[in-house]
Amino acid sequence: MIIVVGQNPGTNHPRMLTALRNAKKNGASIISINPLIETGMIRFKHPQNPLEVLGYGTEISDEHVRVCLNGDQALFRGFAKVILERSLEDSGFISTFTKGYEDYEKLVRNTSWDEISMLSGVERKEIQRIGSLIAKSKATICCWAMGLTQHKNSVATIQEISNLLLLGGHVGREGAGLCPVRGHSNVQGDRTVGITHNPTSEFMDSLRREFGIQKLQTRGLDSVGAVKSMLQREARVFLSMGGNFISAMSDTNATSEAIRNCSLTVQISTKPNRSHLITGKIGIILPCLGRTERDESGGSAQFVTVENSMGVVHKSIGTRSPASNNLRSEASIVSGIALAIEEKLGFSGIMWKELAADYDMIRDSIEKVVPGFDSYNERCRENGGFYLPNPPRDSRIFPTKTGLANFISNDLVAISPKHGEFLMMSIRSHDQYNTTVYTDNDRYRGIYSGRRVVLMNKSDMEENSWEEFDEVSITSEFDQKVVKSDRWRVVEYDIPRGNVATYFPEANVLIPLNSVADKSNTPTSKSVIVNITST
Repeated sequence: MIIVVGQNPGTNHPRMLTALRNAKKNGASIISINPLIETGMIRFKHPQNPLEVLGYGTEISDEHVRVCLNGDQALFRGFAKVILERSLEDSGFISTFTKGYEDYEKLVRNTSWDEISMLSGVERKEIQRIGSLIAKSKATICCWAMGLTQHKNSVATIQEISNLLLLGGHVGREGAGLCPVRGHSNVQGDRTVGITHNPTSEFMDSLRREFGIQKLQTRGLDSVGAVKSMLQREARVFLSMGGNFISAMSDTNATSEAIRNCSLTVQISTKPNRSHLITGKIGIILPCLGRTERDESGGSAQFVTVENSMGVVHKSIGTRSPASNNLRSEASIVSGIALAIEEKLGFSGIMWKELAADYDMIRDSIEKVVPGFDSYNERCRENGGFYLPNPPRDSRIFPTKTGLANFISNDLVAISPKHGEFLMMSIRSHDQYNTTVYTDNDRYRGIYSGRRVVLMNKSDMEENSWEEFDEVSITSEFDQKVVKSDRWRVVEYDIPRGNVATYFPEANVLIPLNSVADKSNTPTSKSVIVNITST
């Protein structure tokens, strides 16, 4: 069984929809849990398969649970309650590999069905019916993406999902496990090369041994922290490798102001984007080679490696002619900047020129610094690449303080708009890749020729005397800061009452900078309380 939770990971990952289609053909049952009914989960047509494009497509999901926005934590508590009430938990796995079960069991049994149903927006009978299917599953995979990670209670919700799979022993079992669908290959750096604002002491010690870099005494900044630091004029230099920071970040106005406060902004980019238009006192754009272009840095053919969403590292070789003979690779640009800084500070010791000319040398250093990259240069050249180690998956070893898989008990919480308010989430369209929008069409949802739309329940429209395509304004208020965005059109859609959906990045201006998830500090782009008024 595969449970796909939140705004469907497959909407922006055609390869995942393909994988789900193949799993369905091989006998897997698929449950979709989403406030929206995604057309791609109902009838999927592979864009590169002419027979599928011409045909009716593949029905992927067997069941669709239309949960309310931010109601996933309560829904999965309900599924756990079904398992415990029917004594279908995997007692052997729980006693051998877990800790904290007794507290979690007590919490679940003491959670009322009325509370679960009210917070999830799903009737008790429906939760019990779906829960019984999950309880009987011999192997369950649960997939999620930003539909779950961008709420105030995101961490608690994902812990609730983990608890459910632990109840059934679905960790370290063939065809089962937790599957966070992370983004494209360019954002896998945390796992691959340790890119994080708060590196571990072990990682910093490895860097010191390999390069002589001394351990930092202060914590770094995540994206929200970086914007706040620039707003306060503490951080004065902004350097971005790829991406479109202003469009991707929450609170577009605050982010733009933060960038303007900088003394220097540097964009290392493969193509123009909106962030290039807003700069600090000095703004520099450094065009670089794209991953699809031939890279002959150092006079010979080079290749990079990427990590996909499933933790597979493989080589990526560009084959197209560069847009210009003057373009340099990202590695060359970063090495050049580092070399200039070293010369200015009178520090030397890292062979920046050599690293930029031979990527095998970079991979040799990664092998020495990051666990799991043994024989890196040899294994990345193998067809298909190699899996990074995953102890819980590979051998049911849990690198936690207890040495076991921990049940984590949290109180149920949910965001409750007042009467007349709406809970808004941002979504992406089919013809969109991150912040790059190719057309104004969203084929998966049947919306064409426009993106400034508010997907709304028919009853909510009638209650406010709105007809389809009426123009409205959206206002968000958080910490006494009010932001209003005009020129939106109401579109009727099958979405729970009180919930609305708008497109990313157009709606980012309405997502307050200070509205973040507990513990992870991720912007709450999937649950923002808004007011909607006629214009």
